[in-house]
Amino acid sequence: MGNPMMLEKIGCLLSLQGATEKQGRHVLESDLGIAEKQSLIFENGIIQWIGPHSQIPKEWKKKKIKTIDARDWTVLPGFVECHTHSVFAGSRSAEFEKRLSGVSYQQIATEGGGILSTVKSTRSESEKSLLALTQSRVNEFVKQGVTTLEIKTGYGLDLKNELKCLGVIQKVKGPQVVSTYLGAHAIPPEFKNEEEYLNFISEKVLPILAKKKLAQRIDIFIEKGFFTVPGARQLLVKAQGLGLGVTIHADQLSLSGGTELAIQLNALSADHVIQLQDEQILKLAKSNTTAVLLPSADLYMRCSYPPARKMIDAGVRVALATDFNPGTCPTQDLSLVGLLARLEMKMSLPEVIAAYTVGASHALNRQNSVGSLQVGMSADFLCTKKEWTDLFYSAGNQSSELVFCHGKKIYATHSKI
Repeated sequence: MGNPMMLEKIGCLLSLQGATEKQGRHVLESDLGIAEKQSLIFENGIIQWIGPHSQIPKEWKKKKIKTIDARDWTVLPGFVECHTHSVFAGSRSAEFEKRLSGVSYQQIATEGGGILSTVKSTRSESEKSLLALTQSRVNEFVKQGVTTLEIKTGYGLDLKNELKCLGVIQKVKGPQVVSTYLGAHAIPPEFKNEEEYLNFISEKVLPILAKKKLAQRIDIFIEKGFFTVPGARQLLVKAQGLGLGVTIHADQLSLSGGTELAIQLNALSADHVIQLQDEQILKLAKSNTTAVLLPSADLYMRCSYPPARKMIDAGVRVALATDFNPGTCPTQDLSLVGLLARLEMKMSLPEVIAAYTVGASHALNRQNSVGSLQVGMSADFLCTKKEWTDLFYSAGNQSSELVFCHGKKIYATHSKI
């Protein structure tokens, strides 16, 4: 990757070292690792040294290092966006109006709308066109400082189109991308029931994914009218046996048992988790499964927010994400997610920052490489002119001046940076 580079004399650095050492639990302001006038040296995509600018080791001073003046910036780990449905075609704006008039999500689905509506549009789109749509969405995440991005399939639902969507995910450029196969998003019209469709996924699709390494993880939507715990258990165990990570859309609209199953299987995450009771919260706190909270989706769905304050106080590790999708959360605004977490879920700003970095890295099993700025970690960071206290304060205003992913510049406000 060429000569080493250095961010020098950083105005304010947030390393998140303390939050990382606590594995994203019980995060306080002191865990953000706030320091001034630091410098950060990286080479070959990896952070090599961090410390006061006045204490740069002699061996680095002897090398030819490209420097970036960061004295006017706040620098923090690149955001980890751990739950998106970014590969799709079409719009479901008409359904939004229906939901506002009182029609339920489940009723819209039974009438042929919802997920299956997007499936129809996505199947008819060419891979080239779908890639262009997806890349533009990825670029929007990068501008906000996202350096690790999870993207799910789930709008193809047959082998041909799910493979098409996975191909799109592999071709997008910019951030480090984690691909998740969400074939079990809904039962497509070609199949009679859950059992028949999950058997198809298990026997026909999963072996191809594992052999060709097309996805790192598998997801499933456990909910009334979609998939059940018994069916999900069988599928996820099969996926784990093939070396795939597992996560679950859990307990969003009803307490359907998804979180309990996630804990039992040591899943990477349980996502949504709105309906949790004290019993599930305590079990989650004792587990290694991350709770991914999606408040902008809750806003769009006009449902309750997850009991974040109770979960965090109990010791649950939480992550935040957009849940960007065409139906129930058509926004990519990270600032809105963090603002809702603060306003509606009573999360502190340090907890929000840690949830979008350290917590989210655990949800994607990337905690050993991203989520904090430490020696040996990937050189993934964002630079902003904002004070750190102004983060997740103003909705629609989460822009960055400069974004690096694995030591490469992937976004800058102008070419001279």
